[in-house]
Amino acid sequence: MAKRFPLHPAHPERTCWGCDRYCPAHAMACGNGSDRTQHPEELFGPDWAEWVPPTEAERSPPAPAGVPAQDGP
Repeated sequence: MAKRFPLHPAHPERTCWGCDRYCPAHAMACGNGSDRTQHPEELFGPDWAEWVPPTEAERSPPAPAGVPAQDGP
């Protein structure tokens, strides 16, 4: 069973988040590369868990190839 993933750890820089072991950054046991894996809060900010991808309706359609974009009337 996987460990519960903390949303807002006190010191995320002290831990490797690459697997379920959550090793200290100075003593990684899994061999998951030479650098530790950062927590999403370090990469995306404190609201990383509330992010929702944009829907198709919110995206603007791309301009057709070869047709210059119009600025308006």
